[in-house]
Amino acid sequence: MLEISTEEKLKERIKELSCLYDISKMISGNVTCSEAILKEICSIVKVAWRFNEASIVELKLNDFYFCTSDLPKDSNFQASSVFIFEKESGFIKVHYASNSTTYFLDEEQKLLDKVALEISGFVEKNSIKEKEKQLQRSVERIDRLSILGEITAGIAHELNTPLGNILGFAELINEQNIDRQVSQDVSKIINAAIYSREIVKKLMFFACEMPQNMEVVSIKPIIVEALSLLGPNFRKAHASYELIFDNPDLKAQIDNIQLTQVLFNILINSIYVAPNNSLITVKVTSDSENFFIEIADQGSGIPEEIKSKIFEPFFTTKPIGEGSGLGLSVVHGIIKSHKGDIIAIDNEPTGTIFQIRLPLNS
Repeated sequence: MLEISTEEKLKERIKELSCLYDISKMISGNVTCSEAILKEICSIVKVAWRFNEASIVELKLNDFYFCTSDLPKDSNFQASSVFIFEKESGFIKVHYASNSTTYFLDEEQKLLDKVALEISGFVEKNSIKEKEKQLQRSVERIDRLSILGEITAGIAHELNTPLGNILGFAELINEQNIDRQVSQDVSKIINAAIYSREIVKKLMFFACEMPQNMEVVSIKPIIVEALSLLGPNFRKAHASYELIFDNPDLKAQIDNIQLTQVLFNILINSIYVAPNNSLITVKVTSDSENFFIEIADQGSGIPEEIKSKIFEPFFTTKPIGEGSGLGLSVVHGIIKSHKGDIIAIDNEPTGTIFQIRLPLNS
């Protein structure tokens, strides 16, 4: 290898530092490890080598493979292995054609090793985040199934009437075979069947595991439907509710199912602590950037010493067998994933108010 001047060494050092800075900046600014990001890293590395016009960067990472240009039949190269969770998962190489007058610097090997470490850290961090998301979805699904267990009895009661209609009018059809009557009865049967089917469909849709689906939707119908489905729970607890909207036409970009889950979790808790003949108030307001949901109950309130713990997983004040301790933890996770926040404050003269802030556009 030929000796290079101090000035040339300084230029190469600046290129190396710029390479690491650009890679770190790109990694910190991107949440997901996409193929486009890995290709861009290769392009940044190529520029950092002394003979960058002749350099070819090759990256292999599990099933991903990329080369900045076609590899010559024979080449000289520097290489560094990429380890993911201490397992060798690929490599990054910089090639020069064997018949060229180019050569490598010792500092370039050190730079390549650092780049390999940056890639390892980025992929590991991305993998951890994906596992966290999967765990969060699993917890949400478990919690949804828990909620279904709590409201199934009430829904079953709601289904008794339409199912009774189906049975009753089916018997009438058998007993009275008159065309006009048959037509009327069949129409009633169809309407009752559709009603029953829609309730069951909503339950199944709510229970199944789905990725987050952010859409611009009307907020009022979601809240009205949640309150309607919990109607039997309110009646069983001898409690009532009041819904207040400052803008009935309010729309926001949210996940419909996840917002419904948030409402169910908080409302079920409010119903659980509601004394006889008490009122649960749901108030929705908005400004230019956010909308706010307040759910206020008239229960005994949350003691000051446990307020900081209520959003922790598995924390519950309910007796064993009556609560999983996941409800408010899931609520907190969903709201954070929507870039919002939630707090619990005292209601006057007694009870708790859950205040939720969510952005109108994520």
